[in-house]
Amino acid sequence: MTITIFHNPACGTSRNVLALIRNSGEEPEVIEYLKTPPTRDVLADLIRRMGVPVRDVLREKGTPYAELGLGDLSLTDDQLLDAMMAHPILINRPIVVTPLGVKLCRPSEAVLNILPNPQLGGFTKEDCQSALNGDPRSARKRDPSCKAFRRGS
Repeated sequence: MTITIFHNPACGTSRNVLALIRNSGEEPEVIEYLKTPPTRDVLADLIRRMGVPVRDVLREKGTPYAELGLGDLSLTDDQLLDAMMAHPILINRPIVVTPLGVKLCRPSEAVLNILPNPQLGGFTKEDCQSALNGDPRSARKRDPSCKAFRRGS
């Protein structure tokens, strides 16, 4: 089974999604999309398969979104795709492709809806939030055993 993640290793959410995929026993194909951007056709197909508007895949934070005037609602999907092709940092991440679907996985737990296999055990995200310890009410509690939590990070 092939799982693909369009990944940015500098992004904590993307790293958590990659770890959740691996915690299900799968080793995905990892595409560092800033180094190897998808083609326009591939990106358009991913967006179509997600069933979301092109604008929903645009990243604003830490990008030239404002400088390029991408908040202008009169811009067409083609114009937005052109901007993402010229500036791949505008592509929000991580996008995950599995046999069960394609999803922009924000928050990171969104990937659980498209993973074909269950998680192999508990999981604590980088920010020390327990994501999978069997109690859905604790998904947002901080794990006191996490080193970053103990340091006060």
